[in-house]
Order: sequence, then structure tokens, then C-alpha cells
Amino acid sequence: MINNEICVILPNSSPSLQLTRMLKAAIGTYDANIIKSPSLIFTLQNKKILFCLELNELGFDLEMLSFLSSLLKSKENTFNGSTGALLVHSKTELYTKRAAQDIIFICNGLGCSFIGQPLVEATISLKNFLTWQKTKHHSLDHICLEMCEQLVLRLMKITPIVLLNEKLTVLFSTPHKTSNTMDLWKMVKKNLIGCKFDEIQIENGKIHDCKGCSFKTCLHYSKQNSCFYGGAIVESVLHSIEIANTIVWLCPNYNDALSANITAMINRLTVLYRKINFHSKNVFCIVVSGNSGSDSIAKQLIGALNINKGFRLPSGAFLLETANDPLSIFKVKSVNSTAKSFAQNMLKQINNS
Repeated sequence: MINNEICVILPNSSPSLQLTRMLKAAIGTYDANIIKSPSLIFTLQNKKILFCLELNELGFDLEMLSFLSSLLKSKENTFNGSTGALLVHSKTELYTKRAAQDIIFICNGLGCSFIGQPLVEATISLKNFLTWQKTKHHSLDHICLEMCEQLVLRLMKITPIVLLNEKLTVLFSTPHKTSNTMDLWKMVKKNLIGCKFDEIQIENGKIHDCKGCSFKTCLHYSKQNSCFYGGAIVESVLHSIEIANTIVWLCPNYNDALSANITAMINRLTVLYRKINFHSKNVFCIVVSGNSGSDSIAKQLIGALNINKGFRLPSGAFLLETANDPLSIFKVKSVNSTAKSFAQNMLKQINNS
């Protein structure tokens, strides 16, 4: 029996007319349980959840943040087994993606998975839909509402992913023997029993950043399983990602930003993105910071890989640690236990996805 119920989390007491219309278009004929307060929650586990944000002039939905803060205080894994998507409306031209990244990061840590491309965002002018207008030939408002409808349709119809193979593609750019990020990955890897690994180093000088070809040019190369630059990125990396169900990104924190090679790799995914969608592919990420800021890197990855490129974000997708000096990761309290738990969650999410 198909469950047509969707939980709508909308704690904002005065949503705009635009967000109200977006929500109406999104839920359509589905049975919507609209939740305004944590006190009204029976359970949020094993649900399809739509988070609705109304951003103020500074880019915050304070009532949503208060709502999630209450859940954080109550218990962990509030959203275990649930899958989410988001509608976001801003009173300015800014903040929609940043706000979405924040909510996804918080809720993913509470057990919520997110479908690939889980966001419909509407800025005050709706100018963010201009790109779609080139092909859809409708008003910006019409396109917005249509995309809201399609978003929830995808959310409600998600099905378990059929594993193509047991191989995990693991991408990294730091080869150093004293890399805390690589050492943490090795702790995780030894607990991934039964998996095979295609570990690929994105080497300095071996990858060019995206040239920014036109859509037609990029599509032309993608149909030939190639790219403007060609080379190792096409011959090994893109092929490995194409056939894998799970991609693991190893990302040390460089100045509170992704490394240049990892950023270039993400940009170069566009040619493969033109060929296939990534909705059936899981992403997991390991981030190690010297001092702080691992959450900044995690949110960059959410924006680039989940919101933009459309990879599925499984529950508990991030392992974040702080370790500065070489080998200091081994001194982190309970690090082996943390790595084992992360690996066990990976196996659970991969097998149940």
C-alpha cells in the first residue's frame, strides 16, 4: 500500500503568499500533516518530510531554527528513516541556498536523508528561474509552482536504489603520508567489510578547472563520453563515478574551503551530469579541520553535490573531526569507535537506500 502522507514542517507563523502558493502546488492531492510546533509531533521517523522556510531580510527563518533547536535538545536521530526536501522563499535576492544548506546539515545529523536536488528556492523577484524560462517558456511564477509540484512528486516516489556493484569510488587530493584526513579514512575503510574500493587521487597538474563550455558544447562532449579537456579525468574518474552507487569524498579543510583540486573535480562533473542524473548515487564525506570549520566544508559539499549536482545525501553522511599536527587524529578521543560507527552507518545506508 502506498503511503500518501507527507509531513510538512512549517513553524513560521506568517508565511508569505508566495510560500503558501508554493506549498499548495507542492502537496497537491497528497495527505499533508502540517506541523507548526514540536509539541504537535508524534514521530518524524520513517516519513517523507517537506521543510518550508520563510526567510527574513537577514536570511533567517528564526522559527524554523527554534523548532530544530527543540528537536536537538530532545533526542538524537529524530528523523531516522525519513527523507526530506525543501521549499525556501526569501524576502530578498539572497540567502536561499545558504539557508537550505544549514537546514540540510542540521537535519542530516538528526537522521534525515535528502533526495538529489531537494530544493525549490524562490527569491523575491523569482529571477532565479530565468534559466529555466529559456526552455520552459512560461512565466517565472508558473515555473516556480511547477517545480514545487515536481519536487514533491519525486520525494513521494523514491524507491530503493538497486546496487550495481559493491565498489565505492573514493576521491581525494592529499597524498601525504601524514594526512590526518587519509588516516581517518583508513580507520573507516577497515570497517567496511565486503566492500571494494576504487581510490583515485586527484593529482596536482592532472586536472583543469571547468572551462565553462556552453550547454550545447558540454552536451556534445558528454554524448561522446568525453570532455573539452579529455585526459585522466575522463578516462578514469568520470567512468568510476558513473558505474558506482556510492562516492566518498575525502576533504581536508583548506582555509575553510575545499581544496582547489576537489573543487575542480566537482566542477568537471558537469559533463557527466549532462549525460546521467545522480539521484541514485549516495555521497559520504570525511572532513578534517586543523582548528575549526568542518561544518563550513560540509555545507559547501551539500550545496555542490546534493543541491546542485543531485547526489542523494544519506542519513549521517558526514564524518567531521579536528586534528592539526601530523598523526594527531590518532589522539582524538574515541576516534576508532567513531570511525567504526560511521562505517556501520555507511553500510546500513548503502544497503537500505
